Amino acid sequence: MLGILLKKQVTEAFRSFFYDAKKNRNRPKIQIILLFTLFALLMFGFLGGAFGVMAYYMCPPLIEADVGWLYFIVFSLFAIVFGAFGSVFNTYSGLYLSKDNDLLLSMPIPVKYIIISRLLNVYLLGLMYSGLIIFPAIVIYWVFAKITFANFIGGLALIFIISLIVLILSCSLGWVVARISLHLKNKSFFVVIISLLGFAFYYFLYFQANEVVEDLLENAATYGQNIKGSAYFLYMFGRIGEGDWLSLLIYLVGVLAVTALVFMILSFNFIKIATTVGASKKVVYKEKLNKQKPVFITVLNKEFKRFFSSALYMLNCGMGILFTIILGVVVIFFGKDVVASIEPHLLEFPGLFVAIICAFLFSLASMNDIAAPSISLEGKTIWIYQSLPIKPKIILHAKAMVQIILTTIPMLVAIIPIVVVINTSILNKILIGVIALIYVVFSSYSSLFLGLRFANLSWTNEMMPIKQGAAVTISIFGGWGLAIVFLGLYFLFSYFLGLNIAIYLIIFIVIFAALTILIIHYLNHRGSERFAQL
Repeated sequence: MLGILLKKQVTEAFRSFFYDAKKNRNRPKIQIILLFTLFALLMFGFLGGAFGVMAYYMCPPLIEADVGWLYFIVFSLFAIVFGAFGSVFNTYSGLYLSKDNDLLLSMPIPVKYIIISRLLNVYLLGLMYSGLIIFPAIVIYWVFAKITFANFIGGLALIFIISLIVLILSCSLGWVVARISLHLKNKSFFVVIISLLGFAFYYFLYFQANEVVEDLLENAATYGQNIKGSAYFLYMFGRIGEGDWLSLLIYLVGVLAVTALVFMILSFNFIKIATTVGASKKVVYKEKLNKQKPVFITVLNKEFKRFFSSALYMLNCGMGILFTIILGVVVIFFGKDVVASIEPHLLEFPGLFVAIICAFLFSLASMNDIAAPSISLEGKTIWIYQSLPIKPKIILHAKAMVQIILTTIPMLVAIIPIVVVINTSILNKILIGVIALIYVVFSSYSSLFLGLRFANLSWTNEMMPIKQGAAVTISIFGGWGLAIVFLGLYFLFSYFLGLNIAIYLIIFIVIFAALTILIIHYLNHRGSERFAQL
């Protein structure tokens, strides 16, 4: 029974490897093997290899400075953080708020088997994520420090202890995430915020890693003395990897005791946790008059709600919003310094800096492809729109307007400080704003055109139209390609013909406006007919 439950949990965690949602059938065995092989190469070859290179760089100096234990502390902390973050959402959805809780609890299955199978699933995922970091580090230590019986057992014990710590943290953090989500009306925003914080934390570590490692290697002896004096428990933890038997025994007993405590708490509270549906307010009916809204506004509100109800939709099709706002904030604080450092190198090509700014704004706007999957996301419920007494063109324009609004506001946040800090004529500054906003409208309607042209209503998972649809791919990469062409053409025309940047911008403003008008005309007529027949 326990083996069957564990197999179910692991299969759910890797469902996309076993089940083809696009074709609504199980994958062939050869395809499953290939997918797992690719996954192993990515995880263990790329991520594990990256941390292995870092360990290869750090290990010899720290061993030479007689602070090998500090080496284990650094990589253990990396492993614990990466392991806990990697498995916390699986804990949240697979242990506490699993969709099959009611079904399993209604069966003659001992509750402890359900708990153990889910804990083992969380443990294995945490072991996989943490092992990517700590295992290569331990192997490299064995190579440089010469493997002995003591440090061999200590290294294996360290992997086991770290995996249990990750399990404890995953259970604790997963419970916090689950409790918070139960009290949220819109869980998608919560998922988006957590994901963005995770991205920010990852890139912070990525950009700070080299500086931190170099500082650690230069001052290893000093840091070692400070840790020994003020954080002796960390020193003992690092000593496990070096084969210190006393440290190993203390931490092993302590971590096993805490793990047993977590299991006991879950055993006593699992049914309560699994059947909790969150607090709900008692609604008292109050008679009131509803104000009639125009049809377009009603459809627009529905499209906004669809976008903000899906974390996957927001994260994959709306990241340009965040990056554009970040650009505006960066320009406000560092814009003058950046302009002063770049402009002197472009004096030979007047206007090229303005063209670079426009191309960069085009690229950011292209990262918002909200309209591209919006038609496909209607899926099998598209008949609802088609059966309503609403002209198809109103629905299509509302879908495009969502992207226009959500891209224009951040774009203004970026454009205003940019035109303030750059050194160019008033006309050029005005044209930068005009062409960027015209491009936003063009990009939105072209994304909608592609979404209508490559509509896919037979998906079984919304990830397919959002991440794998042809419309999304062409919209993003086509936008980036257009930005490169825009920049390259100006460079050529400026170099060979001495074309003025203002004239060049006006030409492209006319081109973007004309193309937008053509697309709108298509959507109002043939596009509306195509939408009605989907």
